[in-house]
Amino acid sequence: MLERIFGQDMISQNKKLVYLVDDDHEDQEIFCDALELVDSEVELKMFDNGVDLMADLHSESKLPDLIFLDLFMPMMNGEECLQDIRDNERFDEVPVIIYSTVLDMTKIEDLFAMGANRYLHKPSNFHNLISALERTLNSVKRNKLGGTAIINVV
Repeated sequence: MLERIFGQDMISQNKKLVYLVDDDHEDQEIFCDALELVDSEVELKMFDNGVDLMADLHSESKLPDLIFLDLFMPMMNGEECLQDIRDNERFDEVPVIIYSTVLDMTKIEDLFAMGANRYLHKPSNFHNLISALERTLNSVKRNKLGGTAIINVV
């Protein structure tokens, strides 16, 4: 109904822009499918590495509403990306969720100290990913940048 009244462009402007930075294409596909089930009002843009992410962030394109950032990628890893993002105050309002298979509390504490807003442990199955994404998005909506949270669905 809204599409007929406002046109498709108006609808897409209201969508949240979410970035996923992950070099694993299978993980990208699964994440995309799960996110669509959790919130169809999201536009997902994917990057294979941190260099491409940083080039996009420094371009004239609209800033994302949220970044999901894998730690282990070629050329520029997630930790380096996080540091570069947090070193630029233009990106201060963009929540960064680390999205990784690692579940090391010392590493997670270091990432929070660097400026990560949430830590989402990559779930082992699709159903758990859906639950984890719901919890993560709700957590960010409730408290966009304040505090930190580890999301781990087992």
